Amino acid sequence: MGSLGALLLGTGVTAFGVAPLAPDAADLPVRSVSEAIEPALRLVQGGGEATVPFVLFRSDVTRRDDNAQSLLQRLGVSDSAAVAFLRNDPVARGLFSGRTGKLVTVETTDRNEIIRLSARWLSKPDDRQFQRLTLERQNDGFLAKHETADLTASAQLASGTIQSSLFAATDAVRLPDSVASQLADIFSSDIDFRRDLRKGDRFSIVYESLEADGEVLRAGRILSAEFVNDGKQLQTLWFQEPGHKGGYYGFDGKSQRSTYLTSPLEFSRVSSGYGMRFHPIHGGQRAHLGVDFAAPTGTPVRTVGDGVVQFAGWQGGYGNIVVVQHANNQTTAYAHLSRIDVRKGQKIEQGEFIGAVGSTGASTGPHLHFEFRDKGKHIDPLTIARNGESIPVSAAARAQFDQVVHTMRAQLASAATLTQASAQ
Repeated sequence: MGSLGALLLGTGVTAFGVAPLAPDAADLPVRSVSEAIEPALRLVQGGGEATVPFVLFRSDVTRRDDNAQSLLQRLGVSDSAAVAFLRNDPVARGLFSGRTGKLVTVETTDRNEIIRLSARWLSKPDDRQFQRLTLERQNDGFLAKHETADLTASAQLASGTIQSSLFAATDAVRLPDSVASQLADIFSSDIDFRRDLRKGDRFSIVYESLEADGEVLRAGRILSAEFVNDGKQLQTLWFQEPGHKGGYYGFDGKSQRSTYLTSPLEFSRVSSGYGMRFHPIHGGQRAHLGVDFAAPTGTPVRTVGDGVVQFAGWQGGYGNIVVVQHANNQTTAYAHLSRIDVRKGQKIEQGEFIGAVGSTGASTGPHLHFEFRDKGKHIDPLTIARNGESIPVSAAARAQFDQVVHTMRAQLASAATLTQASAQ
């Protein structure tokens, strides 16, 4: 026993004495090792070697001044035959006409020659179909094809917490601008997003992601949303009865559609409010009978409510202006437009695009001047969204509606966990 004890004691002392002599990992030298590799894989076939084709995938978007040479160069393509085809083929030339921002993907060989090129884009910002142009290498050259296909919708979840403003919070969770704007529109009759927000308010959203061949082209409508403002919980969902126009409803089945949207622009900021102000052109204090929204030239402008175009054209200091006649002798005006997309007498629906932001008439820079008149009297346009409707779901559609509510409650609960997970 004494010998065993001495042996164990000696082993323990040895372990204790050796461990501290190991070098500190922080003091070890750092070396960089590089090794050349073959880019092509090889397979054994019938006793010999065969090279597997090496395919590269790259993507980019078209720009305003793009041509065949500049686009392919940016994509890393070195293929004079493809450049010539894109310049001369009438179908392929469509890649450089119309809207910019087309999503282009190429598959090339290891010699950077095109195997296949595909481009996808929307004809209109709110389209639920997309355009697809493909260019494929054939034995005797290239073949170009242009077709139209339906976008595929999938549900996306998001949630966030207010720290300063709504749009700062939506930016923080990378919510698309169009979805953030919809969120503000949906709850605008219950929340004044300039005055009522509190730090710690939170939101959860289920929205559509519209894809073309697996590539996201745009966000769709909000399917369901929850907003907790100063402890008050607000919930809504999109529902469409068969044979009727769809809209947003509370989970109790009452419509949340406002007579007017809160803003004629999907994403913007107020640069000049309603009331007295120093006039930027004429000087002095003057009444500003509308609201100015700062936005770049070309930003789409939408009507805030259903109506008929009363005037569309040039009108003095307003420049290009559209005036829309609504129910109950109310009108809205959209001034300084760079482009007018409607005509006098045309019926339009809430949210329909009527033109684009510009700087025509008496204007110091690109912006939209927006006015609201009730029986000829000017009213602050930022207050009109609180005039809402409350039309319940019909009895015939109630069972279907309740089923949608059940599904959306579960999805919103899942979306809410995203905030908790990111905070932990």
